[in-house]
Order: sequence, then structure tokens, then C-alpha cells
Amino acid sequence: MGKLKEIFFSWKVLLLFLFIIGSVVAIGPKFSTQGVAVTSVVTNSSAEINGVTSGLKIISVNGQQISDTAVFGSLTANLNPNDTIKLSTNKGDISFLTEIIDNKTSIGFDVSDIPKNNIKQGLDLVGGVRVLLKPESALTTQQLADVIAITQKRLNAFGLQDIAVKSVSDLSGNSYLLVEMAGTTQQQAAKLISQQGKFEAKIGNDTVFVGGADIKQVCRSAECSGVRTCNEVQGGWSCQFQFRVDVSPEAAKKHADLTKNMTLINVGDNVYLEKKLDLYLDNELVESLYISSDLAGIESTSFVIEGPGQGTTKEAALNSAITNMKAMQTVLITGALPVKLELVKTDIVSPALGEQFLKYAIIAVIGAVAAVGVVIFARYRKPLIAGMVFLTGLSEVVIILGIAAMIKWNLDLAGIAGLIAAVGTGVDAQIVITDEFIASAGASMLGWKEKLKRAFFIIFGSFSTMLVAMLPLWAIGAPMLKGFAIITLVGVSIGVFVTRPAYAKIVEVLMK
Repeated sequence: MGKLKEIFFSWKVLLLFLFIIGSVVAIGPKFSTQGVAVTSVVTNSSAEINGVTSGLKIISVNGQQISDTAVFGSLTANLNPNDTIKLSTNKGDISFLTEIIDNKTSIGFDVSDIPKNNIKQGLDLVGGVRVLLKPESALTTQQLADVIAITQKRLNAFGLQDIAVKSVSDLSGNSYLLVEMAGTTQQQAAKLISQQGKFEAKIGNDTVFVGGADIKQVCRSAECSGVRTCNEVQGGWSCQFQFRVDVSPEAAKKHADLTKNMTLINVGDNVYLEKKLDLYLDNELVESLYISSDLAGIESTSFVIEGPGQGTTKEAALNSAITNMKAMQTVLITGALPVKLELVKTDIVSPALGEQFLKYAIIAVIGAVAAVGVVIFARYRKPLIAGMVFLTGLSEVVIILGIAAMIKWNLDLAGIAGLIAAVGTGVDAQIVITDEFIASAGASMLGWKEKLKRAFFIIFGSFSTMLVAMLPLWAIGAPMLKGFAIITLVGVSIGVFVTRPAYAKIVEVLMK
């Protein structure tokens, strides 16, 4: 009883308990969750128009309770076009019709399970898209910050959630932009972020307005945007989308000055100005629009942007038009990037594969800690010591995960590898401490403090070596290397300053 009191009232052990309790609070485990969360919504879909937004929690579908994505999928898998869906959500009830999107019946949004804790899982574990982009030219610090901000804004405007946009570099010092969209496999979004998005509207060689400062508002509601016509043409179908944009008074005046003396022409039964409004995206002509004769010399602050969508079927053409409209609206809303980006690589991980990775990663961590316990028992033949090493290893895992949850670090496979490496390093240090107490031949005349000094001299030497090895990997900025380095550094730091002093105190008391 006296030994237990000495252990539990030691400041080193109390510090360890405080870290464990704080980590559990930071992780915030939830033992039961109901419903699913909306991760992305198709713009101008029936779902979006009727109020479905990213982050919405869905509790039931057509009166049936939802526990996870598997149940949600089974309830929505056999729906037909124009079926009614009634959702019960954390923001009230929503009803809408299913529709054809990408040539198949769609509800217009994607969902994921509600997280059971606060640990953010990386793309390797939950699935999604990872895009690596290279700037066409060198960027200043401010330009790089602008690129990250605009890219983040574009993806938010596109209707995506759980997005990470950051700058990385390789061993040669080349800068890249890394975009991770966890929980989604929308390749259209990956294509969108690689566009510079330089938008210009011209009459002849004169620019009327550009994307960014001249664009005051882009309509995305059903009342002033959408696909207006679909017609059968040679070889398939063609659909035409329209949406309204509001421009600055300066752009309106420029339009009036350019059109006030323009000649009129007849096209069929309609009268237009002789020159068209040409729309350019990244210096490529995407559409030429007739200008109504009523707008000659008028300072109009509203314009209707049109564009086509082509396909072999009506549904394919309709989807193409919606996708093109959505991309142009997003570019106009967010403005142009300061430099063009080259799409270097796109990696897609399915949610099912990510779930499998997570399962194997958890097994690997538990297996590593258990294997350590077996090896320690085989070495010392003392169940109490083996148990303390095992529990100390588990406490390190909990604390590392707690810190990761607190700083909102995305835990991926590289991070889990760093976690295992940190636990392994911790066990090595615990063996050094244990040997100094019970297995050092010729050291029986040394006192407890001297033995601890000898053990921690070795431990701090190992820590310094690890620190020197990991800091360059962290500084390089490559995502896989950085994740491994950060988790390893956090783990060995926690071990040196928290768990190993506590373990040393416990062993000291037990071995007296």
C-alpha cells in the first residue's frame, strides 16, 4: 500500500495521468453515433436548391432511421428518377426529387459516417482525391498565400468539405501545391483547381470586364441560372446553360462606350449589335454571345452568360452543360490564380480501401505494442515489469493521438508509421532504464539517482539523435515525410519528458 501511495503521489506519475486525461478529452470518443453527414453537394441539383448543404446531419430517410453510410446506401440505392426523398436533418425536414446526373439516378450529394472521435483522418484512411500541382513560375510568399486562399475558396464554392490545401517542396527546393479532398472522388474538382481561371469578356479587342474585381455577384439559384434548352443535333445532343452576373459600374460604362455607335445586324427575326461579346477563360475562347440591340449605349450592370454542353444522349449533354456552368460560376466567384498551375499527379483512394488501411493500421499499432510486451517478458521474466512497459507504451499512443486531435493534424499512414516508431523508441528507453535498475552487472553499489542519471544520459543522447534526424524531414515539406517526422518527434518528446520519467519512478519504487 505504501508503494502504491508513493507511486501515485509522485509528480512525475501525476503529470502522466494529467496528459492521459487531457488526451482522452481531446480525442473525444463517441461510443454511439446516429445519422450521416453530407460531405459534398452537386451545384444546382434538386438537393441543393431545396436546402441540402455540406456539413448537414441526416437522421432519417423517408421515415427510416439512419445509423451509418451502409444503411443510408441501402435506402437510396434503388431509387428511380423523380422519386421523392424526405430527409430529417439537424436543421429540419427537407424534401426533393431524385434526378439524372452523370447518366445515372442521383440524390445530388455524398455522405460520410459521423466521426466517432476528434482525430482527423488523412486521405489514406478515409479515401478521396490527392492532387499535386506545380506553379508555372516561381511564386513569392504573398502569391503562394493567394494561390492557397483562392484554391480553398474554389473548392468551397464547388460544394466540397474536408479540404486541405498546403504548400510542399521536394528535395531540390521546388515548390508545389498539395490539395487533399478527403471523402470525395470528384475528379471534376481536381480538374477545376488546376485552371488559372483568368476570365475576360471582350467586344472585339477591347476588354469589357474581367473575373475578380469586376464581378460583383454570380447567380447560382434556379431562378437566374440553369440549363435552358436541349436540342438534338447531328451526332448527339446539345444543351445551353445560362446564368446572370452582376458587374461593376465601371465595367457597365465601358460596355456602354463600346456599343453606343455600333451598327445593327439582323439574325433571323432578331436584331443584334454587329460585334459579339466574346468570353475567354485562360486565354481560350469559350463562347461568343450576341448582344441585343436594346443594350447599345446602355450602362447595364447585369449580363447573361451562356455556354454549351455536348453529349451523345440528352442526359449526357445536360450533365455536361451543368458541369461546365458550375466550373465557370466557381471561377467567376473566386477570381483568377496569380499563376498557372500544372497538374503533376492525381491519386484517388476509394473510401472502402481507406477503411481497409485504417483497420490494418490499428491492428499494426496494437500488434506492435503487444509484441513489445512479449519481448520484455521474455527478457526479464517479470510480469509486473512487462505489464508496466506495455501500459506505458499504450499511454504514449493515447497522448500522441490526443495531441494530434488537439492540433487537428491529419493522421495518415505515414503518421501511423511515425507512431509505431515513437513507441518502439520509447520501449528501447524503458529497457535501458530497467537494465540500470535490475540487470546491470557490477553496478549494485550505485544509488538510484546515479542509475537514473546513467539511464537518462543514454536516453537523451538517443533523443538528440532522433531530433537531428527528423528535423530535416519536417523542414523539407514533402507530405509523407512531414507526417512521419512530426508524429515521431511528438512521440519521442512525450516519451522523454512525460512517460519515461514516470516509468522510471514506478520501477524505482517497485524494485526497492
